[in-house]
Amino acid sequence: MAQNRDDDAQHDSQQNDQQGSRLISSGRRGLMQGAGLGAALSLLGGVTGASGLISTAQAPEAPFPQHKKWKIVFVNHVTTNPFFVPTQYGIQDACGLLGMDYQWTGSATSDAGEMVRAVNSAIAAKADAIAVPIVDPNAFDKPIQAALDAGIPVFAYNADAPRGKSSRGLAYIGQDLYLSGYQMGERLVSLIDSGMVALFIATPGQLNIQPRLDGASDAIKKSGKKIDIQTVATGATVNEELSKIKAFYLGHQDLKGMFAVDAGSTQGVAQVMKESNLPSKGVHGGGFDLLPQTIQLIHDGFLDFTIDQQSYVQGFYTVVEAFTFLASGGLVGPANINTGLKFVTKDTVDPYLNTLTRYEGKTTKPQIVPIKGAIKS
Repeated sequence: MAQNRDDDAQHDSQQNDQQGSRLISSGRRGLMQGAGLGAALSLLGGVTGASGLISTAQAPEAPFPQHKKWKIVFVNHVTTNPFFVPTQYGIQDACGLLGMDYQWTGSATSDAGEMVRAVNSAIAAKADAIAVPIVDPNAFDKPIQAALDAGIPVFAYNADAPRGKSSRGLAYIGQDLYLSGYQMGERLVSLIDSGMVALFIATPGQLNIQPRLDGASDAIKKSGKKIDIQTVATGATVNEELSKIKAFYLGHQDLKGMFAVDAGSTQGVAQVMKESNLPSKGVHGGGFDLLPQTIQLIHDGFLDFTIDQQSYVQGFYTVVEAFTFLASGGLVGPANINTGLKFVTKDTVDPYLNTLTRYEGKTTKPQIVPIKGAIKS
């Protein structure tokens, strides 16, 4: 779902560009303290009218001086995966709010070489910022360093390099992946006492999902329960994932659980659980993310849970970080942002099922969704 817009606004002064380059070279991955992202968002401004609604059109002065329509290039590892539909809406919304431009590019099949070429192309095209999921522990070292040396800030979203790597980008916007997997493993052992459990992963070794698998495996082992873990690679596309999950189940019909660490595999698990009515046989299942079929099949009782990592804000917050960095000449941020972990079960799934918003990628229509009832922490 590539999106390209013309970059036709005025350029910043050479002095600001040089200052940004120096700041990128000297201080990366600093954490914003205190107000953090809230301070950055407060810069967006707006005036409250008599109605109590915010209207930037009523502002006597724009919240920022005139600036170049900065372009951020989002390189992705599975460009057509439905998980990233709300991410792209988040990018669009933030760019519209802040007067920025963006490009969505990368690989449809988790090919690190394609992604590296996309990063290099963004550098050659003099992008103002680059965002990339660092799904390979080594492949992105040189292109990220090349971007930083050229004065182009780089942000990791959805996946990050291991701690201690020299070229990790300036900040990471995404879920704590190992912790989320560990908590899934804890939930799994609360449901299953013994027997075979399949853990499905789209692309083993990739840093956006491998830490989840590692965390889940560690939690299961730590429990001391006699659970036989079978790890199954499913592939980078939804149809391939479903086929691999079906085949595994048909060959292992005595299993006690089917769990996945990526969106497509989770949907596939839910579909197989329904097709074979596995809950009636005592089989449990769960996984990650909010694809529409996953949500529906949780509601229908075929999947125990899924974990929400908030795809929308992985795009939105990344644009905000890039904007505040560029607008401040590198003085503000960047900040690591954990986009969260929330278990969605049959008891809590209805709002996700009944509310159609861009925030979950279910509609293109922009809207403000009213809060109904008490807020649960």
